[in-house]
Amino acid sequence: MSDDIYIRLLGDVHAERGFQPLDLGPARQRATLAILASAAARPVPMSQLVDGMWGDEPPRNAEQSVYTYVSGLRRAFEPDRGRRAPSRWLSGTGAGYVLHVGPAQVDSLCFATRLDEARECRGDGDDRRAVRLLDEALALWRGPALSGLTGPFAERERSRLGLLRLTALEQRSESLLHLGRHHEITEDLRDLTARHPLRERTRELLMLALYRSGRQAEALEVYEEGRLLLLEELGLTPGEGLRRCHELVLRGEPAPWRGDGVPHQLPRHLAGFVGRSCELDELARRLAPDDGSPPTPLVIVSGPPGVGKSTLAAQVAHLVQDRFPDGQLFVNCRGATPELPALTALDVLGRFLRGLGVAADAVPADPDEAAAMWRSLLHGRKVLVLLDDAADLTQIRPLLSTPFGTALLVTSRETMTWGEDSYQLELGRMSPAESAAMLAGLAGEERVRAGAGDTAELVRLCEGLPLALRIAGARLAGRPDWSVATMAGRLGDERRRLHELVAGDLAVRSSLAAGFTALERSPRPLDRLAARTLSLLGLLHVPEITAEAAAALLAADPADADLALERLTDAHLLDRPRPGRYQLHDLVRLFAGEQRPGDAKKPVLRALAYFAASTRLASGVLDPHRAQRGTAPESAVHMVTGQEEATAWLLEEEGVLTAAARQALAAEDDDVAAMGVALTLALEWPYQRSYRTLEMIELSSMALAVCERLGDVENTMHAQGLLANALRMRGRIEEAVEHLRTELAIARRLGDTFSEQRALGNLANAYFNGDQYEQAIVFAEQQLAIADLIGARVGARYAMLIIGEAHQALGRPQEARKILALGLAEAEEADDRTHQAQLRAVLGRVHLDLGEPEHALPHYLIALELIERAGYRVGRLRDLVGLSRTYRAMGKLDLALAHVTEAVAGADGLAEWETEAREEQAAVHEARARRG
Repeated sequence: MSDDIYIRLLGDVHAERGFQPLDLGPARQRATLAILASAAARPVPMSQLVDGMWGDEPPRNAEQSVYTYVSGLRRAFEPDRGRRAPSRWLSGTGAGYVLHVGPAQVDSLCFATRLDEARECRGDGDDRRAVRLLDEALALWRGPALSGLTGPFAERERSRLGLLRLTALEQRSESLLHLGRHHEITEDLRDLTARHPLRERTRELLMLALYRSGRQAEALEVYEEGRLLLLEELGLTPGEGLRRCHELVLRGEPAPWRGDGVPHQLPRHLAGFVGRSCELDELARRLAPDDGSPPTPLVIVSGPPGVGKSTLAAQVAHLVQDRFPDGQLFVNCRGATPELPALTALDVLGRFLRGLGVAADAVPADPDEAAAMWRSLLHGRKVLVLLDDAADLTQIRPLLSTPFGTALLVTSRETMTWGEDSYQLELGRMSPAESAAMLAGLAGEERVRAGAGDTAELVRLCEGLPLALRIAGARLAGRPDWSVATMAGRLGDERRRLHELVAGDLAVRSSLAAGFTALERSPRPLDRLAARTLSLLGLLHVPEITAEAAAALLAADPADADLALERLTDAHLLDRPRPGRYQLHDLVRLFAGEQRPGDAKKPVLRALAYFAASTRLASGVLDPHRAQRGTAPESAVHMVTGQEEATAWLLEEEGVLTAAARQALAAEDDDVAAMGVALTLALEWPYQRSYRTLEMIELSSMALAVCERLGDVENTMHAQGLLANALRMRGRIEEAVEHLRTELAIARRLGDTFSEQRALGNLANAYFNGDQYEQAIVFAEQQLAIADLIGARVGARYAMLIIGEAHQALGRPQEARKILALGLAEAEEADDRTHQAQLRAVLGRVHLDLGEPEHALPHYLIALELIERAGYRVGRLRDLVGLSRTYRAMGKLDLALAHVTEAVAGADGLAEWETEAREEQAAVHEARARRG
């Protein structure tokens, strides 16, 4: 094919080689090219060419004219070809003339391809990608198709392509409505409706866009205009779709395509905000340029604590949010949060990806892969991202390479140096005039104006720091009998100023101390319990707390703990982001941490025991056959009654459990650190199900160090195994084997045969993952022998699974099928659903190897159902890919495509499985192409 040729039909017909236009000759010759190009590499008979140009009444010399036009086209495309040399570009065959170009070299075919791809995306719910594809398709048009050409083909093709273009415009509008971007398309739809007044679908979309914009009356006018036109022009009434839309608008029902996926996470702006006009204007100009150009990708507001960075950023974000119709994201990075670790880059990415609609179990565990998903999701979108209290550039670096159109607005105490495409505002103190205006807004304008000299003195003492001014103004507002002079006088005494007013936590500490003391000294038992609860909450460095966890801290009944938490919420010392979940505000957390009750160790141990025991219970309910390491600490637990409850609890508490384990493992106190080990061991199966390998490696490494420090040989063995499995899941096989051999040696030294056979099985799995299949069989057979001897049937089933997998990988399907069938029979008898799923998945592969897809199918179907209930992410991907291969082998390509597409969507962040899924997807597409 002539890869350097490109033919344009969407407008006037012309062709180019590279960027040089070619002389295509007269209109009939261009019409010949249009017919041939539309067939792209397929033969076009002479009769079809004649009919396309002249229809039923061709001239007597029509065929001779076609020969002339073909010769002219050959000269245009191959001017240096010898007279007798065959044409490589336009050849004649027994079936007709063939133009040797691919679909990618003809704009009308590119257009159709983009439409098909967009249709698939819309079917998959990916409207953002659909819009991008449709924009690319519509950009190919330069005017009416085949401009200047006459004849039956030109007329038919012009009409067909024009209708396709109209469909593309409608599909684009529909996807934008899905995304909640109705404001962008209202006028375009109005223009399109004017040009196609009898097109009911276009009119329906216009009505929806107007209705979503709050223009109900206009939407009804559009309907009435269409109804009259249809009646007058065609004698028809509106169709069902238009009537249904009319009824929806009349009743004021929620419109379809409400854009529920568009995030609006900005914190509430300050109603009484004053001053900072220059800074607001500059930031708004950077984020929403007057000329409509893209925003500055990175805008940083830096400065000292208390200078008002967060308030200013929230204010400007609200001012410009209309320029970011695809959503606004927000996160407190906790860069300067006392006693609580700053969010990691992966934490931030995870929150934002979930905010953009990514399922929690689909968020990649690797920071680089999460950043790649972030960039992909933002491509073509206009999103404002507010990152408050960032610790430094390292914390947010993976987010910085965002596509144009998205802007990051960052606040930080640190000055950040970033190169091009960024702007940094160093926020200084407020001017005296702005400071006075803030005080007037808080304490009352008349009051402040009456003591102008005292106000100036108070402003000077507050040094233009918004936090200090806000505290001073709030104190004045709460004390009507105080004058401005009184407040200035209290701050004028240097010995009292740090106590009365400071631009950081000391001033807040005074306020919090008063509230805390009032509760602590109250005659009401509930108030005193609330005060004790607050002091104990400062001991535990977790992002959220529940009544049950607080009850463990208090050694109290959960109902009493709940009352105490609610009392603290009423006193504004605690936040309740959602029912049953409580958070300490950052400054309150600092204050609570300073209380340090005398019996601090016991409450912490009780809370950690609650977390560990509850995690073990939920994990056991989710899958009772999975052997858990270590022993459960004695504690009250969170009760779950089924798999759904267990899954929900583990997912909701994951961040809390991880933070608690980190805190405990880092403790110098041996008992607290040991309880951290118990919690880490309890997290083994929840982390494996959700594939949280990075957390597994971090915590198990810390647990191993604690166990070695304490001389705890048994838990050292368990920590070695836990770390090894995490390393194996990350593909670090050699390291995993080293730790597993240590685990095996300790188990043998302790005479712990159950742990010995478990270590052997995990060694077998590690060698299998490292493609050392014969070695895997050796260790699995050793596990099987010990498991049979001690009656550890779960170990025996695991060994049979690995042996079967290894035989299958070695091309021994008969040996594999025999031992897998034995394992499956045992798993079904024991109702071990996880092993049933795993064994059936391997049996499915065996039957595919044997050319028996009809026998593989039931295994994969049952395996998928079982593994989804258990919540194993990788197992689900394995079964989806296996089902695709099975359906492909059976010739059921639509079913194959559906399953492998689901696998690709769920494999984000798991490089190995994503590669396997995409390879299978390509094989399905190839099979569909061969079938035609």
